[in-house]
Amino acid sequence: MMTNLFSVFDPSTTIFNLSINWLSTFIGFMLIPYSYWLMPSRHQIIWNKIMLTLHNEFKILLKSSSSKGMTLLLITLFALILLNNLLGLFPYIFTSTSHLTLTLTLSLPMWLSFMIFGWLNQTQHMFTHLVPQGTPTVLIPFMVCIETISNIIRPGTLAIRLTANMIAGHLLMTLMGNTGPTMPTILISILIISQILLIVLETAVAMIQAYVFTILTTLYSSEVY
Repeated sequence: MMTNLFSVFDPSTTIFNLSINWLSTFIGFMLIPYSYWLMPSRHQIIWNKIMLTLHNEFKILLKSSSSKGMTLLLITLFALILLNNLLGLFPYIFTSTSHLTLTLTLSLPMWLSFMIFGWLNQTQHMFTHLVPQGTPTVLIPFMVCIETISNIIRPGTLAIRLTANMIAGHLLMTLMGNTGPTMPTILISILIISQILLIVLETAVAMIQAYVFTILTTLYSSEVY
């Protein structure tokens, strides 16, 4: 029996006291069709177009010739988050991106590496970001404090944004699904249509949130170069 509404998001499936819910993070690689590896295939053509579009967009945002391999890392991050978001829409599959354990693991090391690289190699450039152009002299100490705090909370906001958006839709679908057995027969069809529309909405949210997470990471990294 579910004692807590949020317990549906807990990794509780175990075998020999080993949690197996996190295997959903890697199960997507088993779902890649064999036709993807055939040259050429429709899956590969579609994915290559997506990667090329993302590469061109990230290249514009980075604005630096010294970050050539950075776009590949960001595309990989986008693919990982998108895959886990979409897998969470299937029944009985644990949504790993609804936990801060995963989202913080993605955002914190990347932000920390950007900060270490920036302060070691572009120290003067990093100091200029603490004081926006045109700031009055009296407000400079306050702006430095505000910019420092906003910089420190960046990995937390990235992780919480993705987690909250993944939990919200799943929680709403869970609430509506639990009311099904107690509803009159006439309203069941309305409930089913609502659930279908919610699944479509959640599919769009899964794609958008993967894109937003990657774009914000790109913008944060572009400040370092």
